[in-house]
Amino acid sequence: MIQGMNHFTVIAEDPARTLEYYVGLIGLEEGPRPDLGFAGAWLYAGGRAILHLYFDRPVPAQRAGVIDHMAFTATDLKAVKARFDARGVKYDLRQQPGAGTWQLFSYDPNGAKVELDFDAGETL
Repeated sequence: MIQGMNHFTVIAEDPARTLEYYVGLIGLEEGPRPDLGFAGAWLYAGGRAILHLYFDRPVPAQRAGVIDHMAFTATDLKAVKARFDARGVKYDLRQQPGAGTWQLFSYDPNGAKVELDFDAGETL
């Protein structure tokens, strides 16, 4: 039986910009990765490797493919929004009707759509 999502994998066209986005901007942490025989990184949240990066593969022509986006549960909306604003990274911030969950959508440097979900009780 499925118990949850294990990880996503992103093909990184520019490893430095990709790490800056996911580590420096969003707040994932680079952590241990076994020697898999090719370049890449594993990014962690809460002690789990939830995002794998490939540094050795060409980006496909159809970047998004059939996956529309990946979503992460996040905290501290005010600080995250300030980091995006300070770095000039475009985003779309909205509050989900009904539940009130804050959703911040942006694109990583490789064209992957990323959603950050914040509790409805957070304030700007």
